[in-house]
Amino acid sequence: MILYIAEKPSLGRAIADVLPKPHKKHDGYIEVGNGDLVSWCIGHLLEQAPPDAYDEKFKAWRAEHLPIIPEQWQLQPKSSSRSQLSVLRKLVKRADTLVHAGDPDREGQLLVDEVLAYLKVSQAKLKQAKRLLISDLNPQAVKRALAGLRDNQEFVPLSTSALARSRADWLYGMNMTRAFTLQGRRVGYQGVLSVGRVQTPLLGLVVRRDETIAAFEPKPFYLVDAHLQTLAGETFTARWQPSEACQRFMDEEGRVLSARLADNVVSRITGQCAEVTALECKDRRQAPPLPYSLSALQIDAAKRFGFSAKTVLDICQSLYEKHKLITYPRSDSRYLPQEQHHLAPSVITAIQANIPALTEGIDFPNSSLRSAAWNDAKVDAHHAIVPTDRQLALDKLSRDEAKLYGHIARQYLAQFYPHHLYQETKVTLTIAGGIFTAKAKVTQKLGWKQLFEIGRSDKSVSGNGEPKVSGESEKGAEETESPLLSHLPILQKGDMLDCLRGERLDRLTQPPKTFTDASLLSAMTGIGRFVKDDAIRKTLKETDGLGTEATRAGIIELLFKRGFLIRQGKSIVSTPAGRGLINSLPEPATTPDMTALWEQSLNAISRREMKYQHFMMPLLDNLQQLLQIAADTLPQALVGVKTIATVKKGRRSGGSKSRKAASGTKKRQPSSRSKKVQPQS
Repeated sequence: MILYIAEKPSLGRAIADVLPKPHKKHDGYIEVGNGDLVSWCIGHLLEQAPPDAYDEKFKAWRAEHLPIIPEQWQLQPKSSSRSQLSVLRKLVKRADTLVHAGDPDREGQLLVDEVLAYLKVSQAKLKQAKRLLISDLNPQAVKRALAGLRDNQEFVPLSTSALARSRADWLYGMNMTRAFTLQGRRVGYQGVLSVGRVQTPLLGLVVRRDETIAAFEPKPFYLVDAHLQTLAGETFTARWQPSEACQRFMDEEGRVLSARLADNVVSRITGQCAEVTALECKDRRQAPPLPYSLSALQIDAAKRFGFSAKTVLDICQSLYEKHKLITYPRSDSRYLPQEQHHLAPSVITAIQANIPALTEGIDFPNSSLRSAAWNDAKVDAHHAIVPTDRQLALDKLSRDEAKLYGHIARQYLAQFYPHHLYQETKVTLTIAGGIFTAKAKVTQKLGWKQLFEIGRSDKSVSGNGEPKVSGESEKGAEETESPLLSHLPILQKGDMLDCLRGERLDRLTQPPKTFTDASLLSAMTGIGRFVKDDAIRKTLKETDGLGTEATRAGIIELLFKRGFLIRQGKSIVSTPAGRGLINSLPEPATTPDMTALWEQSLNAISRREMKYQHFMMPLLDNLQQLLQIAADTLPQALVGVKTIATVKKGRRSGGSKSRKAASGTKKRQPSSRSKKVQPQS
């Protein structure tokens, strides 16, 4: 008998639906026509045991107990899922073959593997276990996945990576939270100071941005434009490019700080001749944007619809599990396997039936085209988020579900349009010895951009004519570049023009913008630019980031729940408690350097490039150092900061039992006991 163990009931039902009939539904599993069984977890059935499970004395928060490092790690059943764990205990004993059907990522791999280990499944049965990778819950996709079962042993490194992450987060978060909460008591802060290896550096990004904005003093700078006219009477504008001789009047960003210098340039060029000294004209082609990963989708949806990261994830889960309109949503990939290209005609047909306005009045997508998205080398356990071939009237969806489905569908359709073609022209002019430039970009063929025309695309996707929201700049729009024109007159090198007048443009330097949902997610996925250490920055790959696709939304929401962040309109800003916490912690705990390297190491474990112990042992050494800093330093930044309210509807958030037990401020003595960190659960 085969036992399929899915991650969730919805996935279990999707598997059972394509297996032989008739079906018998039992409590916690389904028996199919040939005697095989389909059961499921309900997310994680197990969790890391609390400190007092290792020793009763750890119920009380005391500095002398730290660091708490388990010699033999323990998992315990979640109270809400004990009954389902009992069901699985009985079924795995009956099964001849086990099929692991967790979600196709490292957490999905661990989720089922840890249950099998906890239930003490024999090594012989574990070695024979198969892996079922499903990213589309529609019947045909499930059948294809069942026909491609793989050996579950292939995915042991993925599970080990997730196990290392789970244990490392427990060690770091629990010990650091206790240490700094106890120190906070000593300066009068009575709340829990939650510290985590991802949430705290993320909070640090926001706090430092807020402090930079608060301390920012705007400074004036100056631009000069030349208003030009050709012999044929056509006009356009070019911008001054200061020479090296002007460097002493400029800042490190290349902005001219002297009004007198700018005025001098204006007076010198007005009424003078302008010579075209260089002319570049290049034909360009722009490939369609890749399909979405979860983070890319969250960033775009935040800009266009104002959705939070959690809202996007929740809608995606509904579109995936309930409506079966999209593939697996917790994906970090923006690429698709080559073998899926043959599905394009049926997926395009489904999109056309579901949301015909997407292609209304434009060229029809050509399913024979193959964009750069189809790349087996860049697809691992899961691929980009794309629509399925299911047809469903959009009135079955909520308004927000329809918006997001349309957004995903449009990005997929873009793969079946030709490149966007345009001509890029740059003209360089000399006026009274000064250099001026102008640029123009002229569309020659819209290609895939037909799908994204403002007005048409907003109407087809969002249904409410929302305007397109442009990307956000970290430095602010300071207009130091030449203005991009919609066209330039026909010019040739050597042409002589008239400079009708010069114009001084007065500008002020701008502070960085406050974080929004979109820019904070962008910061998490591109964390390298916030890493201070040059050596570390060089080692980080583009795919490394703060948190994972599956956890980023939850981490942001957690900081709101704990009162460290608040929303002010679209802005995300830190609270006094959030700033006090960051300014009380040792700097390594508040910057992304450490956790970015953690993610890199965890990815290396999943690729068999690093061993579990080689990740854990340096982590323990670093933890000892941070705890010693905590013991030796009072968090003065929290003096006078109001305690975050932790009581809501009769329950304490942030660890009620722990708060009651958090007492004693005796200075911690580092433990001299040798602790073994076991790689098996």
